[in-house]
Amino acid sequence: MSDARLSRTAASEATESAGWRYLLGTLCASVPVSSLNEAVALAETAAAACGEHADGHLRVDLRPDRAEFSLADRAADGVTGRDTELAGAITAALAARGARVASPVTADRARPVEMLEICVDAIDIAAIRPFWKAVLGYADEPTDSGPTAALVDPAGQLPAVWFQQMDEPRPQRNRIHFDVTVAHEEAEPRVRAALAAGGVLVSDAEARSYWIMADVEGNEVCVCTWLDRD
Repeated sequence: MSDARLSRTAASEATESAGWRYLLGTLCASVPVSSLNEAVALAETAAAACGEHADGHLRVDLRPDRAEFSLADRAADGVTGRDTELAGAITAALAARGARVASPVTADRARPVEMLEICVDAIDIAAIRPFWKAVLGYADEPTDSGPTAALVDPAGQLPAVWFQQMDEPRPQRNRIHFDVTVAHEEAEPRVRAALAAGGVLVSDAEARSYWIMADVEGNEVCVCTWLDRD
């Protein structure tokens, strides 16, 4: 199996039928469980299915009600053909134990798979990036340590922080916003729910890639998917 990075489209198409969803350079799946002990057992099953590739590709978050799995080539910082192969192996191994990957939409599950990023708008990214790196205890991305590159949690648990170049100062505008990346079929229902809850649609010009929304005081958030980005 190839270790070359895949396009978003190729990664999604290779794993969607198994229930995995491509989010931010990562394949994600959530499996319902009835206890933490069951979650631990499923994690052991998934690790065994990955064999020698587990440490370099698999991450697991265990809770009493779910086991959440993510796959990516951690050194290459992206999804490869090997990750899609591992997703299939994990899915089959879990199915043999009677476990199933949950639906990726809120209509079926209270909190489906999603990933969060924090975006900081800046005039001089290189000047502020060291502060955020230090104050959060973050690290450079594995494949990019440049002066304007995103920052990541070295433990892989907290949201990444990326920096958006501003053309000119906007002192009256909120300059930090969240990016919530969800499964592609969850995006439009999530936008509708946010609007029904009193939100404001700032722009859908880039949909299906992302919708810019805000609360009634102007604090912004983007609902994002991988679609239309290749």
